[in-house]
Amino acid sequence: MPPSPSIPRTDDELMDLLIQRLPERLQKALNWLREPDRKWVRIPAGILFMLGGVLSILPVLGLWMLPIGVMLLSQDIPFFRRLQGRVLRWIEHKHPDWLGLPKDGH
Repeated sequence: MPPSPSIPRTDDELMDLLIQRLPERLQKALNWLREPDRKWVRIPAGILFMLGGVLSILPVLGLWMLPIGVMLLSQDIPFFRRLQGRVLRWIEHKHPDWLGLPKDGH
């Protein structure tokens, strides 16, 4: 259940809402990777996802991999955390339906 509309949402809450919109297998994998003690897997996975996004001309790989890589790296690298925060705020205001929120925003 989303937080109360009158309370500003944190980046983690917005990310949780976005992850809930993904297929169940991907949700489970991302939630597992987001656990604090998974840093040893999360950073290499984030780098590989970003490389896969850059190599989007190949089959299976695609631009869809870039945001997942940024999300994974944002757990541990401040630059990506700021980037993720900006993107999540933009989504919240311009495309709230991507988060399962009402179109009117709040």
